[in-house]
Order: sequence, then structure tokens, then C-alpha cells
Amino acid sequence: MAQVEATTERIIAADADTVFDALADYAGTRGKVLPEHFSEYEVLEGGDGEGTLVHWKLQATSKRVRDCLLEVTEPTNGQLVEKDRNSSMVTTWVVTPAGEGRSKAVVTTVWDGAGGIGGFFERTFAPKGLGRIYDTLLANLAGEVEG
Repeated sequence: MAQVEATTERIIAADADTVFDALADYAGTRGKVLPEHFSEYEVLEGGDGEGTLVHWKLQATSKRVRDCLLEVTEPTNGQLVEKDRNSSMVTTWVVTPAGEGRSKAVVTTVWDGAGGIGGFFERTFAPKGLGRIYDTLLANLAGEVEG
């Protein structure tokens, strides 16, 4: 099984602390900025960064729905890591300053892909599809935090 990786980034016209706090606000902002690919969103524990347990279903394609139960940690300043208890999927959000009043938000998701021909298609198409989903999420986030 090969690892599959999808990365998306965006410059947001808000300082890094504001962007990070909005991303880490699972009880409020995060639910508002999720695109239509996410359903059944619910915070089970916590709700603000480290220690949060959150559930959602991610519909990556018309046929592919992933039931996600994510544990949130903050291993370093400006970094959120969401580990799925139901799969090998790990999503890392990194927010860094990018000049006066701006920040760069980068989201990277990795998981163990399938083998064989199915795995080939997954490695070829899944990163692009997930990239589009996260691009929409980051655009929604920007709309929420940009003054």
C-alpha cells in the first residue's frame, strides 16, 4: 500500500492567530466553513483545538463516503492535527504569518492507499478531488476571518 497525499494552501488576509483560532474552533467556525462534501458534523468532546473529538462524513465522490471520527492535537504552535480513528487518514493544518496582516494556511492529508489498479486510480485522482474540497473550505474560512 502506497501513501496518498493531498496538499492545498491559501494566503488569507488575516493574521495567523485569527486564522488558527478560527480553524481550531470546532464548536463554532469550523462547522460554518465546511463545504457541502461534509455531513453529519458533530463535536463529541471539547470543541476548541487540542482534545477535541469531532465526527463527520466526507463525501469525496458520488460513490465514496468516508465516516470520520477525528482526534485533534496541537503538536506545535500554529499546527492542528486531526487523526481519524476509523482509518489511516491524518490531516495536518499549519498556519504561519505571511506578511503584514496576512497568513498562509496549508492543509495536508495523508492516508494508506489501496493496492492494485484501484490504488493507482486513488493515488491519481483522490489528491485532486480532496484538494478541491479543501480549497473550498479555505476560501470559506477566508470569507469568515478577512475583515
